[in-house]
Amino acid sequence: MPRVWDNFVYNWLAGFLQDWVAFLIMGIVVMAIILNFLALLVMVLQYMDRRLIARFQVRFGPNRVGPSGLLQPIADTIKLLTKEDLRPRLADPLVFTLAPLVVFLGGTLAFAVIPFNRSGFLADLNVGILYIFAITSLGAVGIFMAGWSSNNKYSLFGAMRAVAQLVAYEVPVVVSILGVVLITESLSLVDIVEKRDIPLILLQPLGFLIYLAAATAEVGRPPFDLLEAESELIAGYHTEYNGMRWALLQLGEYVATFAVAAVVTTLFLGGWKGPGPAVLGYVWFMLKALFVYLLILWVRASLPRVRIDQLMGFAWKFLLPLALLNVFITAAEALMWPDFPWLLVPVNIAIALGLVVLWSSLFQLRAYRKVEA
Repeated sequence: MPRVWDNFVYNWLAGFLQDWVAFLIMGIVVMAIILNFLALLVMVLQYMDRRLIARFQVRFGPNRVGPSGLLQPIADTIKLLTKEDLRPRLADPLVFTLAPLVVFLGGTLAFAVIPFNRSGFLADLNVGILYIFAITSLGAVGIFMAGWSSNNKYSLFGAMRAVAQLVAYEVPVVVSILGVVLITESLSLVDIVEKRDIPLILLQPLGFLIYLAAATAEVGRPPFDLLEAESELIAGYHTEYNGMRWALLQLGEYVATFAVAAVVTTLFLGGWKGPGPAVLGYVWFMLKALFVYLLILWVRASLPRVRIDQLMGFAWKFLLPLALLNVFITAAEALMWPDFPWLLVPVNIAIALGLVVLWSSLFQLRAYRKVEA
């Protein structure tokens, strides 16, 4: 199958336009398709969140607007579009306006290198993983912009704590990916999927668990949602936002969460690979990504919010040491068994379970002794 920019639309445009103009038009069209797809996807994810969490908590959830509440996201969108746009009088108008866009773009631009199929991607960068880490860090910049520009001490406190959380969890996120890089010897997301016939979660179960936990905290999903801890900081960094500006901040959170699910699918679950013809790769990818999103949602509905000291300790004292151990174990296996035979699958699963149980016990014992003291 041809790549995105080599299809018949590009060839048709290049027939009467200069190549750079045709390429620019194709890029704009593809990005418009991605943005509209993400907007519709967020509406679906929001409905899933509210209905499934209601089921977890023995509630009904949205059930008034449309059959089974299916039109509730549309009603919410209309409400947000028609709300009055307010801004604090002493807020910085330019930074206050740009902050939601920066937060939204941080997650959206990550989809430029995520392969939905063997040829279903916008760009195949040889440093695709580094690009994702770099572009998603824009979210921290946007959050700080929102808190600082609001001219509100509660917003600023919330933004500073959110940035501290994002920086702390960025480290275990990056280290947890090194095992995948050692196995595939590539930073390209397309190469990572194609170089192994088995899902890398079987060879990197510990890396999968660390990445999922750290990335969930990085995007501020419960139980790590201290970025908007209403009981402590009113509404965090977006206290002063309303209407579509607030909606953009929420949209950025959902997009970033689905980007995490898409990256997990690509790195650990085999990406688009699955039985059937190649065109079903899109279906397999979306099913796997939705499964990961549901896993994140399940954790959200099951665990209470943690304190800030527990949050930071979990990153630096639990996830980071485990991620470093995973890198050392994977490097030793790469030296002794470069081909990573099937024998390593049960070995790695046993090592992952043992390390998680042992380190969890030590972590909890230390916290108990600290409370007793």
